[in-house]
Parts: sequence; C-alpha cells; structure tokens
Amino acid sequence: MYLSEAYFRKTGKRSKANIIFNTSLGVIFGVKKYADALQKIIKERNLTVNYKQNLIEVRADKQEAVFENLDKPGETQVVSYEMLHVTPPMSPPDVLKRSPVADAAGWVDLDKETLQHKRYPNVFGIGDCTNLPTSKTAAAVAAQSGILDRTISLIMKNEKPMKKYDGYTSCPLVTGYNRVILAEFDYSSQPLETFPFDQSKERLSMYLMKADLMPFLYWNMMLRGYWGGPAFLRKLFHLGMS
Repeated sequence: MYLSEAYFRKTGKRSKANIIFNTSLGVIFGVKKYADALQKIIKERNLTVNYKQNLIEVRADKQEAVFENLDKPGETQVVSYEMLHVTPPMSPPDVLKRSPVADAAGWVDLDKETLQHKRYPNVFGIGDCTNLPTSKTAAAVAAQSGILDRTISLIMKNEKPMKKYDGYTSCPLVTGYNRVILAEFDYSSQPLETFPFDQSKERLSMYLMKADLMPFLYWNMMLRGYWGGPAFLRKLFHLGMS
C-alpha cells in the first residue's frame, strides 16, 4: 500500500488512484505505538483502510473482489479494482499438520519461553513452523536461535536452562522508497527497541539498515549461526557509537 502510493506520487498519477487496503484484522498493526504512527501516515497520504474485511472471492473476469464483514457474518461487499494485490492465508505444510508434534492448528507445539516441545522433551523448535505467539520474522528466528543454543547445551549436560525467550520480533515497516519504521516488540506487544531514539518515526537510517545491512547479516551471519538477534545488533550499534 505504502509503496504503491509512493510510486503513483512519483509518477504524477496519485490524483487518479484510489488506494484501498482491506484487512481481516481489527487494527493496522498489533503494537499501539507503531499503529498510531501508521495511522498518521494513512491519514496524511489519503489512504483508505477497512478493517474486519475478509476476502472470500475474486471475480477476475469482472475485476471485482468480494469481502465478508467479519463483524456481521454473511454481509458482503463487492469492490471493483484495476489492480489487486492479495496476501493469501498462511498455513503450516501438510507434513507438519499430520505430525504428532503439531498442535490442533498444525503448528509445532512449544513452550513459549524454553522453545521445548510441550509433550516431547527431546524436541525443540524455532521459526515459522512453531505456534509461538509472536510475529514470524527472521529477527524472531535469530533471537530464538540464540536462546535455543544455550538451552540445548544445558539440557545435554542435565542442567536446567535459565534463559527464556521473551517473544522478541522485529518488523521493518517500509513506508516509502527510502523510509522505514523499525518495529521491535515482545510477547506482550510492548516495544523492545534497539536504538536510543523513537523507532516509531519514519527514518532513512532504518531503511538503509533493512536494505543494505540486514541482507548481509542474514546471508553471512544468521545462516552460519553467528547472529543471535537483537543483542548482536545492540552490541554492533554501541561499538559504532564508541
């Protein structure tokens, strides 16, 4: 939505575009601090956002999308479009759904603090396949892997793990071609920010970090087991400051 608006503005076509964002959720973002910042951007850029609207049908021949009002089941609305961008519902793979390690919804059933399986103590999990109640992001996986490394090492020595995962995750919200709001938060949807400034503001520096630094960290450090999430970033930042 934000990038489309920026593109139309850049190409001089913004006045001809009516940008609508329909979401089945009840808020634009789950953490109030960042949601408030996004609402301000939405208002300033004249974007239309409709909540509790679930896409149930696409009539491609007519260029129509049909949405059901989740607050009033059975009530539908038909929206005409010229371009439709859809994010489909997410689901665990079938092989996981049929596995004994899965919960009723099909995700690996873990203790949210230790990352240990609730029924099989020799099974652990991280990442998108789990039922951890936090956003599924690479930053979350990095933080989880740092906890899990310490946890498994202690359990293998018959020692009790002390480190607990707090639900840390990060969502770099791209609000333009060179601006990002870096949302970082925990299980309780409280901001858990790395940098000593207000991360709810759009910043070029956060965009450059997402576009240039994060891919390097991912390919060269995270996948090789050298990046343990936000603690590493904080250390990197403080070294840079000093």
